[in-house]
Amino acid sequence: MSVDQLIRHAAPTLAGIKTGNLFPARFASSQDMTRTLGDFNRVLVPRGLRLLPLRRTAGFVLLYLFRPAALARDLAQDSARQLLRQAGYETLTLPACLRELARRLQAGQGFPHEIGLFLGYPPEDVAGFIAHGGKGCKCVGCWKVYGDEQAARRQFAAYRSCTANYCRRRACGASLERLTVASQPPQ
Repeated sequence: MSVDQLIRHAAPTLAGIKTGNLFPARFASSQDMTRTLGDFNRVLVPRGLRLLPLRRTAGFVLLYLFRPAALARDLAQDSARQLLRQAGYETLTLPACLRELARRLQAGQGFPHEIGLFLGYPPEDVAGFIAHGGKGCKCVGCWKVYGDEQAARRQFAAYRSCTANYCRRRACGASLERLTVASQPPQ
């Protein structure tokens, strides 16, 4: 996996405008994956991000780049907590939720609908997707929108613009360090 691949798939999270991104990657071996993720995390962790493998199959690894502080804030919302409880999450601490998500993904039963909460999608859209079985949405972008369509369209445009900007900057030689916006320390 390369820095370019990380930027193509997760620029909004690197920029600090999105909670998390999921994307597939291939590694030559488990040792290569461990070494590569360690190298990335040495740059990312001091800036308030984490890169974790959530599912491993013979052909690829599903990686999750996220901002733990943003994820904790998102999952602390009452509507998100209610959705997680309804989905069967028993313990709602951040580490427990991540372990449960990884367990569900590794079980290979597709993507659990609550995964949107881990990506920063509005809880009302995650709830709408679950309630309507993915049908009858107002619009589709990074996710299916059931709530505030205009806010979602603005967010989709911001993600596209960020990704294009980061890809251009990377093509001009910007490093991962330079492209990763550090989280503000809690006050």
